[in-house]
Amino acid sequence: MQQPPDPVAPETGAAATAARRWFSPGGWLGPDDLLRQTLYRRLWLSVFISSFGNQITMLALPLAAVVLLHATPTQMGWLTAAELAPFALFSLPAGVWLDRMRKLPVYVTGEAFVAFALASIPAAWALGVLGMPFLYGTGFLIGCVNVIAGSAAQIVLTQIVPRPRLVEAHAKNALAGSFAEVTGPGAAGALIRLVGAPFALLVNAGILAVSVTILRGLRVEEPPHALVRGAFRAALREGLRFVAGTRLLGVMAVVVGGWQLCNQMATVVQILFATRELGLDERQLGLCYVGLGVGTVSAGIVGNRLSARIGVGACLLLGFAVTGFGWLQAALVPAQPLGVASFVLMLVCFGSGAVLIFINFLALRQAVTPQPLLGRMTSTMRWLILLPAPVGAVLGGWLGEHAGLRWALGAGGASCLLLAMAAFAFTSLRHVRKLPAPA
Repeated sequence: MQQPPDPVAPETGAAATAARRWFSPGGWLGPDDLLRQTLYRRLWLSVFISSFGNQITMLALPLAAVVLLHATPTQMGWLTAAELAPFALFSLPAGVWLDRMRKLPVYVTGEAFVAFALASIPAAWALGVLGMPFLYGTGFLIGCVNVIAGSAAQIVLTQIVPRPRLVEAHAKNALAGSFAEVTGPGAAGALIRLVGAPFALLVNAGILAVSVTILRGLRVEEPPHALVRGAFRAALREGLRFVAGTRLLGVMAVVVGGWQLCNQMATVVQILFATRELGLDERQLGLCYVGLGVGTVSAGIVGNRLSARIGVGACLLLGFAVTGFGWLQAALVPAQPLGVASFVLMLVCFGSGAVLIFINFLALRQAVTPQPLLGRMTSTMRWLILLPAPVGAVLGGWLGEHAGLRWALGAGGASCLLLAMAAFAFTSLRHVRKLPAPA
């Protein structure tokens, strides 16, 4: 794929001198490293910055429900389901619409809207109108934006990076998030402790505004032939036929969809488990979540090489097993004296396993898809894999409330391990060693 022209003018000043030294042939990076490409580097920087804000939201939004509104496990399940429902409702038409639009403006607008939605939560708290219905509505709106803007973000990457290097690019993006996950949760926990969960979300809104500013400086060339014309319904059917007729995409939709069900079943009760079973406060919880960053950093560093060694399909399945083990051991270890260590190990396993899953899953599905179908393929695959997710969230909340929080964690972990074994034994994923050519 031909690279678009480098749009950034030469920089001056001390920061630019340091950057040139870093990216120079004698710097830290290899001569062919993707981060030497200015266009990708700016996209990576946006991912890096927004990831810090995501650490705040990851803790502050559920803590606002648990601590301020005293949410039950079932209500936490419904909150997660509200965030995921738009994927089931709108993914398919969103994919057709996205293939008719330039992707970068959609991505930038989506980031800006999420910042506005997060800022509305402290405003509601200050006005005394914050309640679970308000959080349900905000989560649903953010989910609607993520249906479109999240898909656009994935396609923008394919417009910047050559297809043979997609695993490397996804690994570097995961590593950008990983650095934030190492340093961010502790700072986020302290911030939430200091100003409260609602107003911590206002900080994330400001961080997202910085990310939007960086994204607006990108210039991505999108050839006119890459935009789909014609009847809406015919374009929708074409995308569905492509996914249904591409065996690799069908297999991945089934297995990753199964993983999403297990994932939501377990993660919907994590904050409740930490605060009510382990007795952690906001700052302690933030420090525990550093383990998530340790896991993602480790997988981000070795993921590309591991994928090359054992194959992209086997590496994806390994991620299933790692996350399942983490949830199951956390459910089985007693609260004292090892409960907190087990909780941190669970987060390390989730961070590393999720990176192994998604750097390979995203690269595989993008590599096999022709450029004009990327929007419809991305949205169709997101629709298929997230259809089971709201069911998992509601089921996990129900199990947590009626059987116990450990039962929800254990059910998610055991189901995930069984899924990994079944996918290894009965699908062809373990034989997929390299990225395929477009179908």
